[in-house]
Amino acid sequence: MSATQDKLVTLGRISGAHGVKGWVRVHSYTQPRDNVIRFERWTLAHGGELHEVEVEGGSGGSGKVLAKLRGVEDRDAALALIGADIVVARALLPPCEPGEYYWTDLEGLTVCDTAGQTLGVVDHLFASGAHDVLALEGGANRLIPFVSGEVVREVDLERRVIVVDWDAEYWEE
Repeated sequence: MSATQDKLVTLGRISGAHGVKGWVRVHSYTQPRDNVIRFERWTLAHGGELHEVEVEGGSGGSGKVLAKLRGVEDRDAALALIGADIVVARALLPPCEPGEYYWTDLEGLTVCDTAGQTLGVVDHLFASGAHDVLALEGGANRLIPFVSGEVVREVDLERRVIVVDWDAEYWEE
């Protein structure tokens, strides 16, 4: 398995308790939001430790994502998990459709312009109101809109390169 496949991917965070029987509220980063509860097992990253849990049940209705975890039987146990990141191994994520990517697979890729000049390395991505954004290592202003076709011309996961129609002068002040 490759390093990318071994990587843990954060799917969400436990944000609160729900009721008195150990259910937790989940702030999900997945699309759709209730996809996080489709995984049978989660690894919780909390307090510098990893702890594997089994998802017994869940619901995603009315704008809330709720989960019932085996061994979490009361409100106090649920409250103790607030702030835990929900992570799974990258290998457990379903395959993407052509032209779709998991953000985690783009992190660490080299970004080049259409002339072949290296612009930087992807540190992370984030969603803005209009589109997703590539944030490159090396400074807060090194951002590139992830607009397929118009800005992002090619993503080659095998070569670990993203080709963009972007001028580094956009970053100069």
